[in-house]
Amino acid sequence: MSYLVRQAVDALATPVVAALLLILAAAILWLRGRRTTAGALALGAGLLVYVLSLAPVGDALLRPLERQYASPEASAGLPSVPYVVVLGSRYTPGAGLSPVAALDGDGLARIVEGVRVLRRLPGAHLVLSGGAPPGREPSAHGYARLARDLGVDADSLIVLDTPLDTAEEARAIAATLGSQPFLLVTSAWHMPRAMRLMQRARLHAVALPTGQQAGTSCGAYLGCLLPGASGLRNTERAIHEYLGLAALDLGLE
Repeated sequence: MSYLVRQAVDALATPVVAALLLILAAAILWLRGRRTTAGALALGAGLLVYVLSLAPVGDALLRPLERQYASPEASAGLPSVPYVVVLGSRYTPGAGLSPVAALDGDGLARIVEGVRVLRRLPGAHLVLSGGAPPGREPSAHGYARLARDLGVDADSLIVLDTPLDTAEEARAIAATLGSQPFLLVTSAWHMPRAMRLMQRARLHAVALPTGQQAGTSCGAYLGCLLPGASGLRNTERAIHEYLGLAALDLGLE
């Protein structure tokens, strides 16, 4: 599946876009005189966005993904490996922006975790992954800037700045590290799909999930009954990952 096709599928699968399509269909039916059906579709669109924007719903969808892999630090401790690999995320640099501001929250959690772990593994290298479409700067470059600012020696960095998705990242890592074991740092909700792709590439990855989101967006009881951006974002994360896992099962990725 090409990068552009994946982006289109992701966009169409978001709750807000799905609701907009339902409203568009409702408007067409209304103009054709089928007002009962149109009203039902419009109501369904509103309910869809409301339910999928609730924090408990987003948490329920995300939690099964995040619980599949636990940090090795919680049991046996960090293994002694020569590499720590950080998967890419969104990076939008601009004039006067530090890499902290230019990286999204997921990417920031990943690179900080990677640097933290690297400091506990003397002699290890930090592999920074993440490309970008033409005309944009790869997230791997933002990771490298931040890692250097945090005191990581440039000689300890390996930058993979061409992969546009996780499957391409797995292939680039395989070409760079071969059979060497490594710690794989990515968001906990993304880890199941990332590990499947690493295993498919015959890589020796040890999962080190970070940036857990389930259970962090619902405060007071009343707040759990109100729709919000954080709940919707968690739902979108989960849908994206479940679609990616389905594509793997179907051999589309």
